[in-house]
Amino acid sequence: MRKLLFALSLAGMLAGGAVAYLSGITQPPLPPAFSPAANPYPNGIYANGIVESDQPSGENVNVYPEVPGTVKQILVAEGQEVKKGTVLLVIDDSVQRATVEQLQSQAQAASTLLQELKAQPRKETLDVAEAQVVSAQTALKTAQDELDKQQAAYDLNPKSISKDALDIAGNAVATARANLEVAVKQRDLTKAGAWIYDINNQERQYNALYKSYSSATALLSKYTLRAPRDGVVLAISPAVGSFVSAQGAYDTYTQGMTPVIMLGSPHAHLNVRCYVDEILVPRLPSPAKMKAQMSVRGSSVKIPLEYVRMQPFISPKIELSNQRLEQVDVRVLPVIFRLVKPKDLNLYPGQLVDVYIGE
Repeated sequence: MRKLLFALSLAGMLAGGAVAYLSGITQPPLPPAFSPAANPYPNGIYANGIVESDQPSGENVNVYPEVPGTVKQILVAEGQEVKKGTVLLVIDDSVQRATVEQLQSQAQAASTLLQELKAQPRKETLDVAEAQVVSAQTALKTAQDELDKQQAAYDLNPKSISKDALDIAGNAVATARANLEVAVKQRDLTKAGAWIYDINNQERQYNALYKSYSSATALLSKYTLRAPRDGVVLAISPAVGSFVSAQGAYDTYTQGMTPVIMLGSPHAHLNVRCYVDEILVPRLPSPAKMKAQMSVRGSSVKIPLEYVRMQPFISPKIELSNQRLEQVDVRVLPVIFRLVKPKDLNLYPGQLVDVYIGE
């Protein structure tokens, strides 16, 4: 029994020694997945950069609707190349279209009435006025003949015709003559056509309605978003049925408003917008001597950059963090460089990169 315990103790000591020896062996470190970014310039400065499309000014083309409404149809896809004028998105325009049709009908009615006034006198109306003149002339002749007869009888024998009957016949002639004058004036008024003031007033009403119709038609076209220039669709924020406005579309994740559609440049070049800390701004070399190199995060790729321009305005660093309520006011100077997009590298607008700037 003692020999067995001694053997087990000896085996335990040997096993413990082996474990201690193996545990003490130092394992060689694993090679890095990629070489970390290194400053290639003796006095180079570091800056955060963000890849963006090549634009003469600004970052990307952000498309916003000028009218609010519900998205009815999206006719493009992300990554698609579009030409200037291509329909990108359609907003529900049923109410505005009905308004346009209503104003169009009102303008057409006003135009028809204006043409009617300008076309006066109407032949049929003038014929009626002429017939009324002829009728009044006939009535006057009849009344005059009756008066002449009674006057002749009265002159032969005053007792044959009463004075009252003679006066009534005279009054009938006067009435018939007045009716003839009214008929003649009515015919002349009809022949003269519409009053110029009525025509001018109707013309102004037509112009006002037509301008309202044109304005409503122009507003109707705003419900269709078209590409303002050639480009590539980088992002589409809303889905069909989402509500959009002049502030953009609501982003569920950031809980903020974003552009409805973002367009980039279709060119083979990309820009890199670097944000240089204001403390390092005095160390920036002159544009004529400025050189830069970009390192793509997650890879060992290093790409030379070409200086394009500098925004001579130092602004708060909200472009990268998107936090507009930062407690620390960090200010940066935007410097824009250009690069040729490598064919064998996935590089997209919005990607963060490391940039070193030197002489």
